[in-house]
Order: sequence, then structure tokens, then C-alpha cells
Amino acid sequence: MGEPVSAIFAATTTTTTTATLEQALREWFAPWVQALELRVEGFEDGAVTLRLPMNPTLSRIGGLVCGQALMAAADTAMVLAIVTRLGNQRPMTTVQLNTSFLKPLANQDALVTARVIRAGKNLVFGEIDIVAATDGKSVCRASTTYALL
Repeated sequence: MGEPVSAIFAATTTTTTTATLEQALREWFAPWVQALELRVEGFEDGAVTLRLPMNPTLSRIGGLVCGQALMAAADTAMVLAIVTRLGNQRPMTTVQLNTSFLKPLANQDALVTARVIRAGKNLVFGEIDIVAATDGKSVCRASTTYALL
């Protein structure tokens, strides 16, 4: 398997790459989150965009993506956005995830963009926008608070 992600991020605070974020997706998260098959589309300091591929196992009748999958993708994207800001893996936990579903997402991928709004000593605040990959329409918005442990 390669070098543990924690060792990669601990080595320096400036080595965040698409490859290290993809490795984090494979190694840090529970198997059911990995089953979402999230992929890193892009990142910058304090922001990450993931692709949630269309998957019939995440959908209800009519190909509508279930809200639980969207919320898990949002939470996962935010963890990686925090890593791009802090430059390393830190123990953290979700304190609050407030989600508004704006319209159904059906039969297409989603793009999940998480942004750090404020990173303090103990708390990180963020916002997440989920859009339909084909038409770019916003389907879900979330605000989050994380505690750094």
C-alpha cells in the first residue's frame, strides 16, 4: 500500500496534491463512504471539489440520488477542504451539518464543492454547494462546523 497519508501530510504543510487527497479518500474514511466512489476534481487552499458519480445503488425510484449520499459526500468534501487549509491530517469531528435540499438530483453525477469560511484554533466553519454535473444547477447547500481535536 504506499506511505500512510498521515505521514505524507505530517512531513510538510505544503504537499497537498490531488494524489494525496485521493489517497486520503481511500484510507481515512469508512468502507461505506469509500463505496460512494468520490473523486477529486480540483482543490485550492481551503476548498475542494469532489465528483459523486451517478450510481443506481445511491438512488431511489426515478434515479433520484438519496439525500443521505449527498450529505455524506458533503461531509467528506469538507474534511478534505480543511486538510488543504491546515496542511495536515488532524483529528476532527463534525459538530454541525445543516443541509438544505433545493431540487432533486436525478440520473447524473454531482459536483460537491466545500469551502472553509473560517478556521480557528478549535473550530472550523464551512459551506458546501452541490450542483448537478451536467446542467450546473444547485441541488443542495450545507453549512458545517467541525471541532479540531
